[in-house]
Amino acid sequence: MGAAQRHATTRDLRRGNRSVLLWSLYFDGPLSRQELGARTGLSGATVSTVTAELLAEGVVVEAGAVDSDGGRPRILLRVAADRHCVIGVDVGETRVRVELYDLAMNEQARADRPLESGRHDVGPVVERILAGLDEVIAAAAVDRADILGVGVAVSGVVERAGAGEGGALVHGQTFDWHAVPLGRLLREGTATHPGTDLPLHIENGATTLGQAEMWFGAGRGADHAVIALIGSGVGAAVVANGSFYHGATSSAGEWGHTVLQVGGRRCRCGARGCLEAYVGAEGILDRYHQARRGRPAPGADEESALAALIAGAEGSAAARRILDETAVYLGAGIANLVNLFNPRRIILGGWAGLLLGARLLPQIRAAVAGQALRHPYERTSIELCRLGPDAVALGAATLPVERFLAVGGTV
Repeated sequence: MGAAQRHATTRDLRRGNRSVLLWSLYFDGPLSRQELGARTGLSGATVSTVTAELLAEGVVVEAGAVDSDGGRPRILLRVAADRHCVIGVDVGETRVRVELYDLAMNEQARADRPLESGRHDVGPVVERILAGLDEVIAAAAVDRADILGVGVAVSGVVERAGAGEGGALVHGQTFDWHAVPLGRLLREGTATHPGTDLPLHIENGATTLGQAEMWFGAGRGADHAVIALIGSGVGAAVVANGSFYHGATSSAGEWGHTVLQVGGRRCRCGARGCLEAYVGAEGILDRYHQARRGRPAPGADEESALAALIAGAEGSAAARRILDETAVYLGAGIANLVNLFNPRRIILGGWAGLLLGARLLPQIRAAVAGQALRHPYERTSIELCRLGPDAVALGAATLPVERFLAVGGTV
């Protein structure tokens, strides 16, 4: 082995040790050096050397002390929450939401930029992201040098294009986005929006929701899970053996476009009978208006309209019938997930998923029980997301955190 190879191997080993310790401190801290050694399997000398480096760099800080058995108190360590910050962007159905967090994922600033109903033209979406970045950076009064990066969650398939950061093409059929170079378009705003020269991480929104719930919410401790995102549209993130399953071209998880009824309702994607056409907010509201032979109230947004439908179900036979049907449809879709993936947990999230789940979860579980194979169903729990409707943006913000931990806390 040559000198250059030895140097590279030593550098990689050092970075790997830093990463192992940071992952442990981030998710389980504060911890003592002795606890870090026991959890990671690293030697006491290695733990001492690496934590000294991280302390000197300010990546890790002391967090008090605990008594030890007959010896000196043990110093606790944790990742420095205020040393860096991250930004998460949720390009949703009705708005672009931008949120800035510290490393403990405490929200420091947010910006909401509404989208015109049914319109997701690329230019206005990009402009709203850029304006939102400017707004949260100014509101939090942070130095851009302390921002680890920006995670952007979008609907549709995210195709990695090239090796550069932010190099991604977005295929969003329901938005009429075809190979949209979102990273490049955001980069082009650097001259007028300085925040866009930050590292970019672009991912599907169901996956970012899934990562948030797996890190901090209902998915913690589960190696096999499906996190379902229900808004106006429908998607899912599949976790197998602790890792997200993306498929051959990153389009795995398009659960909303599995066929529920051959030749059924027209979906936004252009096909017929998709699950999304029955359990997505747009599909539910459309079915309700058809049942009443009415039209949506002018100017009513989907979130308010679905909440009103659910609230009015006690006094409206039509609303009650639509919700009962939705529970059955959703139960059928979840039963397919149970039979296909055999997860330990299925976690229902997204703003519409949380609204529906708060009222219909017992009915949904009963519908799944009647349609899934008994053996896997009995070993699957069906739960609601714990992080609320902002979890997509929170999950997007974990993307730069994930890279920071993976490279051992170097920027």
